[in-house]
Amino acid sequence: MCFGVYNMTIKEGDFIKISYTGKLEDGKVFDTTNEEAAKVHNLYNPNGRYGGDVIIIGVNQIIAGLEEDIKLHDAGYEGTVSIPPEKAFGVRDPKLVKALPMKKFEQKPQMGMPIEVNGQTGTVVKVQERWANVDFNIPMAGQTITYDYKIEATLEDVKEMAVGLSTLYTGLEMDIDIEGTVAKVNVPLEFNYSQRWITSKAQMALDLLKYTDLTEVLYVETYKEDLLKKTADTMEEPEELEDNIAEEATESVAVEV
Repeated sequence: MCFGVYNMTIKEGDFIKISYTGKLEDGKVFDTTNEEAAKVHNLYNPNGRYGGDVIIIGVNQIIAGLEEDIKLHDAGYEGTVSIPPEKAFGVRDPKLVKALPMKKFEQKPQMGMPIEVNGQTGTVVKVQERWANVDFNIPMAGQTITYDYKIEATLEDVKEMAVGLSTLYTGLEMDIDIEGTVAKVNVPLEFNYSQRWITSKAQMALDLLKYTDLTEVLYVETYKEDLLKKTADTMEEPEELEDNIAEEATESVAVEV
């Protein structure tokens, strides 16, 4: 499959394919589109997709500092950029480190343990006799981030744009047909159980309508007799369906406040 045109200046609204590896200040790799690197750095997800991401410039789908650097270059560029916290994952807020009494934990907290409180994910950073300090800053807050990246191409074909965007939003290359200015997106039945899909499908459609020549996006679910047993089986274990669409669950300890 051809992924577009090279030697074009990157601008707002462009669909580009980018490959990258992100590193923290200590050199630890926290994200990559390279499958081998993911395996080496214990980031590999067997249900994930590797080889590059398709993004739209100007839609805040990547951190500000990386997007700013991308817009300085053309398709085909390969290089490294160092991004300060305020243009990466934000500065660290001391107010987000909170002390919680031990009685609020369902199990004894330990240093580095992830927990969830009122929908917020935090990390135990200090354990005392009667209290534990929990940091609700995101792990990369306050750090200067380095990205090694390559602008693989700009996309010009509407179907490539739509399929690429579907991969960004769902983790899978969705089956999409383009008929004139109408996109027909064939939605897997298991997506009915995906919170990720439920919350992102409207934004995916809006992005396609705004940044391409499409005038309509149709989401189509097709039910056939030979799918009855398969659907029945998946309905019994919906949690496994999230894995099939590259949803990554974070293990945490519930805390009642």
